[in-house]
Amino acid sequence: MRRRDMFRAVLAGTGTLLGLRAVQAATTEPSRQKVAYHLSDVDKVNFVLGNIKNHYDGTDSNVDIVLVVHGPALAAFKSKGISAAISGRFAGLVRQGLAPHACANTMQGMDISLADLLAGFHAADKGGVVKLAELQGQGYAYLRP
Repeated sequence: MRRRDMFRAVLAGTGTLLGLRAVQAATTEPSRQKVAYHLSDVDKVNFVLGNIKNHYDGTDSNVDIVLVVHGPALAAFKSKGISAAISGRFAGLVRQGLAPHACANTMQGMDISLADLLAGFHAADKGGVVKLAELQGQGYAYLRP
């Protein structure tokens, strides 16, 4: 009987030790954030790009950020006639990992193609709002500054 009790005690202690190590590993490794920014207002383009930059800086780039652009704001990302400030800021964010998506419905309505937009954009083929809902379903936090 004593051997059985000792075996159970050793087994329980080993299980506890392994559980503590798993908890310790989980607390020392910060989880990666997933964030979807929603941009439709042309007057908020600089503001949102600034927020995204601050987000990268504040998380030491431990974040996956998707920018979904639709409506009037999409015109601000046309490569022809864009300000150097927006173009440079946007390109820097794409280099940091930003995944920008343009609403296919807005592109069609404004007669804009991906080739007309700054480099890095992907088409949200089902539409910008559908893309945002899909991202939220994948665990992305939704931000609309």
